[in-house]
Amino acid sequence: MKDTPLAIMPDWMESIEADDLIVAENNHQMSNYRSIFISDVHLGSKGAKAEFLSEFLKYNQCDKLYLVGDIIDGWRLKKRIFWPQEHTNVIRRILTKAKRGTEVVFVTGNHDDFLRRYSGVDFGNIRLTDEAVHVTTSGEKLLVVHGDKYDSVIQTQKWLAVIGDWGYESLVVINRYFNRVRHKFGMGYWSLSAFIKQKVKSAVSFISAYEEAVVDDCKKQGYKGVICGHIHHPEIREINGVEYLNCGDWVESCTAIVETRDGEMKLLQWVEISHQTNAA
Repeated sequence: MKDTPLAIMPDWMESIEADDLIVAENNHQMSNYRSIFISDVHLGSKGAKAEFLSEFLKYNQCDKLYLVGDIIDGWRLKKRIFWPQEHTNVIRRILTKAKRGTEVVFVTGNHDDFLRRYSGVDFGNIRLTDEAVHVTTSGEKLLVVHGDKYDSVIQTQKWLAVIGDWGYESLVVINRYFNRVRHKFGMGYWSLSAFIKQKVKSAVSFISAYEEAVVDDCKKQGYKGVICGHIHHPEIREINGVEYLNCGDWVESCTAIVETRDGEMKLLQWVEISHQTNAA
């Protein structure tokens, strides 16, 4: 199918300034950035859109690549082994970038917390850490952290978080079949879980509380801003004088934060009609 830009934006796009959003048209031209930030890929789960991320990594180069947690879904892999070739291809893309000079910073998350025992270890051009500090072209310091430590459910009731994770993946699976039906009727991709997050008051309250907790801690530590993930809700905005940037995910939104050569932070969405049909 012909590569055509996505015509209908998800609901969360309405809250993002047009200047902060790039919808990748994928004309197979190489783009080069100072830094790229991605999170919540969840390799090892059926919801991971690994083939899209592999393509994104192929056509988007950078000096520094930040993997902002939950790149590998250890929770899912503990229950059953699911690791198709597309997931291996993502790892190969990352390793190839590191081999060719890209500095890779792997910030661990709650789903790949099994790697936290190795925090501080360098593997060639790949550094493993629990959090990092990114310095912009203007010298401002941004905290880079997955964000699960700001999630009270993760910290106090992990069993409840595991149940919630199971429910989320179930929604993703249901959504896959639902979109097959939509595609047959010529309708575009629609995310059930994203819709629920937007409409259910408790989910909206959780997102708001999470953002405030992240920003408050960032402010106390004296950082200009924070780049995080965890809640699968891509965002760039200022909160209480602090620049808040959430990478989103590669399960639904297929988004990344990119830093241009001029030091401008952008939210890039790697979604196309061809992706919608394949995802369904």
